[in-house]
Amino acid sequence: MTRPYHIIIFGASGFTGQFVVEEVARTASEGPKGSLKWAVAGRNRAKLEKVVEQAAGTLSKPELKSEVDILVADVSDLDSLAVMCKQAVIVLSCVGPYRFFGDPVVKSCVENGAHCIDISGEPQFLESMQLNYHDQAAGNGVYIVGSCGFDSIPADMGVIYTRDQFKGTLTAVESFLTASAGPEGGCIHDGTWQSAIYGLADSNKLRSLRKKFGHKPLPVVGPKIKRRGTLFYSNELQQYAIPFMGTDPSVVKRTQRYLTEELNESPVQYGAYVGVGGISNIFKLVFAGLMFFFFVKFSFGRNLLIKFPEFFSFGFFSKAGPTRKQREGSSFRFIFLGEGYTEGSDPSEGKPNGKIRTLVKGPEVGYVATPIAMVQAALTMLNESDSLPNTGGVYTPGATFAKTTLIDRLNKHGIQFSLFPPEVQ
Repeated sequence: MTRPYHIIIFGASGFTGQFVVEEVARTASEGPKGSLKWAVAGRNRAKLEKVVEQAAGTLSKPELKSEVDILVADVSDLDSLAVMCKQAVIVLSCVGPYRFFGDPVVKSCVENGAHCIDISGEPQFLESMQLNYHDQAAGNGVYIVGSCGFDSIPADMGVIYTRDQFKGTLTAVESFLTASAGPEGGCIHDGTWQSAIYGLADSNKLRSLRKKFGHKPLPVVGPKIKRRGTLFYSNELQQYAIPFMGTDPSVVKRTQRYLTEELNESPVQYGAYVGVGGISNIFKLVFAGLMFFFFVKFSFGRNLLIKFPEFFSFGFFSKAGPTRKQREGSSFRFIFLGEGYTEGSDPSEGKPNGKIRTLVKGPEVGYVATPIAMVQAALTMLNESDSLPNTGGVYTPGATFAKTTLIDRLNKHGIQFSLFPPEVQ
């Protein structure tokens, strides 16, 4: 620890950043040797001061106002980023949409020897960082770990947890996500909505990006996983479900590639689905989906989507974001259904003869679970450096933390991993 700060939260005054500040303050005693030296950074000193003051009031920790340093840095000022990155062991990057603001932060971290953790749910950004910076990060001993929020720690670590609990060779996993709101309802801040708009508009670029890696197909162990329909009734959830459109499937696949190619472990196939409720929700989903897919193709349409998120998403996304009561009343559940070959069985012969069900559950996804996941990832990196991949690089959460105690840490902080039901079936 030759740098002044273990952690610098960059973009601390953004909507998600403010909750990351609270979570770091809440868990500072879990830092190396029981303490954590940290700072906040961003473009506007006054806004950063307000965020620290707000955290001090929320947590009844007035000392934060004098103990937490404030650094001014801007993605458009590369010198300011370099000054910031040279002072941190880890930069927590909270500046989305990452396709616009994330690259300079990663570049500066790699060049100035700071690890970087982000909460991006944007596959194009995540995979372009791997393509552009992996070799340089490896050479500099720097770990760049994307998607360390709700996208995609519960899914990625959930697959690893399911594999580790299975007695034998796990070959395939399906996950089924449901999110619940309390009596106050719930919504997500429109920053995530904007990321989805730009991501879908650029989907062709993502396909061409992936070709540049030149990856060979991952080997398939056991029967090839069957993909479910675009809309189907899920007996597992007792409601209608659709394929999960987020970044989880691509992150899990990248993790499985790492585990297979670098650690010679058996790859796990993965399918991801999300519950959408009953018939009335399906009509809303179809209507909103058709409008979204139509408008996102044109610049004028994208501007409308960005300007009126509440209207086009039936209130699911909001410029104001969820209230504190909405955050406190919301939660999520991931059910993982796995199959494979039990100990002593040959995966190259016959059908899988073992099944397992696991559960990952936790609080509100965007602004409670995401800060918990991000901060615990950082604390794990600080405390368990010997358990990280042998060389630096641009990694997924599963590749980075598969051999650490991250899951145990998350269990202690409200993101709980368990067998479901308690016994393997």
